[in-house]
Amino acid sequence: MPNMRDTFLSTAEEIVNTDPDVAVVLADISAAALAEAARRHPDRVINVGIREQLLVSTGAGLALAGLRPIVHTFNAFLVERAFEQIKLDLSHQELGAVLVSYGASYDMPMEGRTHQAPGDVALIDSLPGWYVHVPGHPEEARRLLLDSVPGDSRTYLRLSAQENSAPHLGVGLQTIRTGTRGVVIAVGPMLDRVLEATEGMDVTVLYTSTVRPFDAEGLRAAVTDVADVALVEPYLKGTSAHCVADALADRPHRLLNLGTRRDTEIRIYGTLADHDLVHGLDAGSIALSLKEFFTG
Repeated sequence: MPNMRDTFLSTAEEIVNTDPDVAVVLADISAAALAEAARRHPDRVINVGIREQLLVSTGAGLALAGLRPIVHTFNAFLVERAFEQIKLDLSHQELGAVLVSYGASYDMPMEGRTHQAPGDVALIDSLPGWYVHVPGHPEEARRLLLDSVPGDSRTYLRLSAQENSAPHLGVGLQTIRTGTRGVVIAVGPMLDRVLEATEGMDVTVLYTSTVRPFDAEGLRAAVTDVADVALVEPYLKGTSAHCVADALADRPHRLLNLGTRRDTEIRIYGTLADHDLVHGLDAGSIALSLKEFFTG
């Protein structure tokens, strides 16, 4: 089955071929894959080259002209490098766009720290009114893209090389497993390893591929008298902690945050598995953290 990135590209081509109001803006990344679409629609498939600030500004200009832009490159360049343009050209002007990134937190470890962006969702979260989707499977990525194109929302779709074995196409926090000792929230590609880590544990496992808006009601419904919540995110540790705190503000609760480390910058190359281990996001490390939290 095609991975998330290939699924996104084929879906984007399908959309631009059928909807004359949609444009795709690229910064060299994936331009070859959309070369045929660019030949067919040279005014709506635009490659600005390695100019990521211009990438976002071009998307904003297309939105001002009445088009619906899909803007795509690696997240380190799309969100971190072009954050000022996201903030001013899109949010400040209340313009809609679908920003689609690839690279996640450390999907390309051999490219080094320049291609890593574990803080991307936290940066987008500093701006009001954004939808943030973190699919865990290619079918989820396709559905979320198709659902995001209509309208004028500001949407960030974060694609990853790491995937779950099966899609979950529901909305909000979906209940995957039920228990009585607490709740574990698995975001996007964290689900399979969370299920492995919680095997035999008496906990509820919730899954979501949409982190903004956060499903506060879904969490409140899942939490029992034991309001212990573990949040497992594939990016900066604690990014959604404030959402959990707000959702449970009227009841005593404990929260464990698992995600990429905040205490140090990880500069190793290595493999995805190496980075999972360093950040404590492999199934074994997650299991140890959860057992200590729920039973300690």
